[in-house]
Amino acid sequence: MNKAVFIDKDGTLVKNVPYNIDPARMMVEPGAVEALTLLQQNDYLIVVVSNQGGIAKGYFTEKDLMKANSHLAGMLAEEGVFVDAFYYCPHHPDGIIADYATKCSCRKPAPGMLLRAAQELQIDLSESWMIGDILDDVEAGHRAGCKSILYDVGNETEWVLDRFRNPDHKITNLLKAADIICQLNYNKVLEHEPAPESV
Repeated sequence: MNKAVFIDKDGTLVKNVPYNIDPARMMVEPGAVEALTLLQQNDYLIVVVSNQGGIAKGYFTEKDLMKANSHLAGMLAEEGVFVDAFYYCPHHPDGIIADYATKCSCRKPAPGMLLRAAQELQIDLSESWMIGDILDDVEAGHRAGCKSILYDVGNETEWVLDRFRNPDHKITNLLKAADIICQLNYNKVLEHEPAPESV
């Protein structure tokens, strides 16, 4: 089984520009490239999971989004970072496009995107993490069985906490998030290594 880091897109991986699919306005968050590089060096899959209610609201199409995701993947690849998969939820209960105007099981805080990725990519969710900038990301991660890190840069405004929405860690720097994940994984490996034989 693989281990993965699920990462939110808008506001976490890239600057939070609402409903943005314009490549010219797409900027990677500080520390994101370094963080993802470190995670990949430690054998984590990188899986982007994002709510894209703008599709349901008619602001852009799935084809537009896929072009934007492809551009983002190219930007990261130029830096030596390779995204293993993009998953997105096109639904929103207040949408105007009938096919997408629904309450679903994939829109975060529901865990559907993570569960689907786990099945398709052979991911052990108990060994995986969710990083996002709002508590809906934290909740989706916990409901899927992952550990969570809140990228606390002011995008969460409601702070409604419960057992699913309480992050395991809060950071303001994505490289720090990667450091935490890799260090905890290293410690776990050490715990399971057999003790040296006595002479």
